[in-house]
Amino acid sequence: MKARVIVTLKTGVLDPQGKAIEGALASLGVDGVASVRQGKVFDVELSTADQAGAEAALKQACEKLLANTVIENYRIETGV
Repeated sequence: MKARVIVTLKTGVLDPQGKAIEGALASLGVDGVASVRQGKVFDVELSTADQAGAEAALKQACEKLLANTVIENYRIETGV
C-alpha cells in the first residue's frame, strides 16, 4: 500500500525558510506571492493491505520521527 505523509508547521510558528523562499521568488520576478510556508512530504510504501494497520504504523512513525508534534502538524493519505 502506498501512502503520503504531509508535515506542515502549525499556525503561528515562524517559518524562516518560507520567508527566504518568498524573498527569492520576489527577486526572481515572480509576482503576486503574498506568503510562503514550507513543509515536508514523505511518500511511503507499506508491505500491508490493511488500511487501519497502515494508518496506525504511519501515525507511530510521525509521532516518533517524521514530525515534531510540538511545532508541526501532519496528515496521512493512504492509497495515493
